[in-house]
This record gives sequence, C-alpha cells and structure tokens, in this order.
Amino acid sequence: MQLTELSDYIGRLLDVSRFRDYCPNGIQIEGRAEILRVATGVTASQRLLDAATAWKADAIIVHHGYFWKNEDATVTGIKKRRIAHLLQNDMSLLAYHLPLDAHPELGNNAQLAKRLGLRESGRFGEQDIAWIGELLQPQTLNNFAEHIKQKLQRIPLVVGEGERMLRKIAWCSGAAQGYFEQAVALGVDAFVTGEVSEQNVHVAEETSVAFISAGHHATERYGVKALGEHLAQQFKIEQRFFDMDNPV
Repeated sequence: MQLTELSDYIGRLLDVSRFRDYCPNGIQIEGRAEILRVATGVTASQRLLDAATAWKADAIIVHHGYFWKNEDATVTGIKKRRIAHLLQNDMSLLAYHLPLDAHPELGNNAQLAKRLGLRESGRFGEQDIAWIGELLQPQTLNNFAEHIKQKLQRIPLVVGEGERMLRKIAWCSGAAQGYFEQAVALGVDAFVTGEVSEQNVHVAEETSVAFISAGHHATERYGVKALGEHLAQQFKIEQRFFDMDNPV
C-alpha cells in the first residue's frame, strides 16, 4: 500500500482530527512511498530505529514520536541522529499520541482494561482520555497488584491498604498521575496509571484511595501493538511489534 493511504486510513480510524495534542499525529518523517513492512513500538528511540532497519521496515508507527510542544526546535544531537537515520534509510515515521490513548478498541486504555479485567463505564479528564469503570472480579488491593505484575510483567508501585476490597477503578495509561484527584472525586477505590509524583502518595494516604503506578512503558505497550495487528489484517502488509523495554 501507499504511505499516504496508510496515513489516511489511520487518521480516520483513530479520529485524529478531533484531538488537540502536544505533537503532530500522522506522518512525522516521510520515507519511501510503498509500504510492505511496518514496525511498531512505544517510542521512536534509536534502539527501535535500529531494530526496524535490521528488519527492513518501510515505516515505523509509534505512540511517542518527535516534535513535542515546547521542546527545542533545533535539529541537533540525538534528534539529528534519529532523523538522519530515518532519512538515510528512506523509512517513514508515523506517530499517534492522544488518539492512540483514547480509541475505544485499539487504544492504550482499552487494551489495558482488556488485560487487567476492567469494564469501562465512563470517561473523564482532558479530552476524555482517562477511563472509569469496575473490576470484572472484585478483589483486594494486594491481589490486584499481583494481577498487574503478572499481566504487565512489571512490579507496580502501590500506595494503599493491601486488604481493602476494590471494585470501582479509574485508569489512564502513561504519565496521567495528574488525574488522581479527579479520580478520587469520582468515588473510585483505586487509580491505575503509568507514573507517580510525590504528591500522589499523600493524596492516597489521606483519602484511602489506592494509587497504582504500573509503568509508563508497560501501560502503553498494547495500543500500538493492537494497531499494527489491525493494519496487517486490513491490508497486505507485514507488521512486527518491537518491545524495547523501559523500566519507567
């Protein structure tokens, strides 16, 4: 398929035009026109670029791309090396940030819910990015933390009373710790996200609402992976997900 065809399809699928984002969604670096192999990954790091090049990918699709709001606009250092690598190999980079968090089936939060056994009942936060719902099987915080460890292959940071029963849960993948107090106001038993800030610990202690930080990378692996699998089913292309592990 053609690069423009791929970009247009994903743009419609993820409803990209409705989001006010911190980076451009879609084609960020243009490579060859014909796409036969697509590599997917969480972040367009040099490790991912190298792996995709070795696999002879025509394009890379990521959640975290380049050209973020308020970053240094100069093309120097790491940015220069990454962009030069893509251009030298005529390989495209496509990135989808908030649209890939929010999609009701392929998005990070939808895929996280699927793995953790969560049923959505609503949305909250900026542009309805964060989700709220309940556990399919109520369980203690200790048991839920162990469940997360097994499903995400990451030991979560947990603040809360281990024997408390959990039913109502809010969650948002990545660096969404700023939504914790909104989640508390909605009457949840626990909030799951990727990262943690110092004040989250105090809020958890003083409200008795559990806070769970399960890893930015770990909570955002599954949306871009699901997107790649969907594209391979829809079009005659090969796809491969590269999980470049990150402890954060």
